[in-house]
Amino acid sequence: MIVNKQKLQIAMANRCMSSNDLQSKSELPRGTYINVVTGKSVRPVTLGKIAKALNVPVEDLIEMDGD
Repeated sequence: MIVNKQKLQIAMANRCMSSNDLQSKSELPRGTYINVVTGKSVRPVTLGKIAKALNVPVEDLIEMDGD
């Protein structure tokens, strides 16, 4: 799964979270978090942790066809 960077930034802005805040709250290792924000494919569980930390559905963060 690939995270849509713009959707991620919007979700972070809605929660007033910095990258450091999100990385800490999602409890992901720094390297894994960097993979998320640089657009590398991540496992569903990783994306789930990000979505949970932001209190949004996973669908709100992923690249979809036509995005």
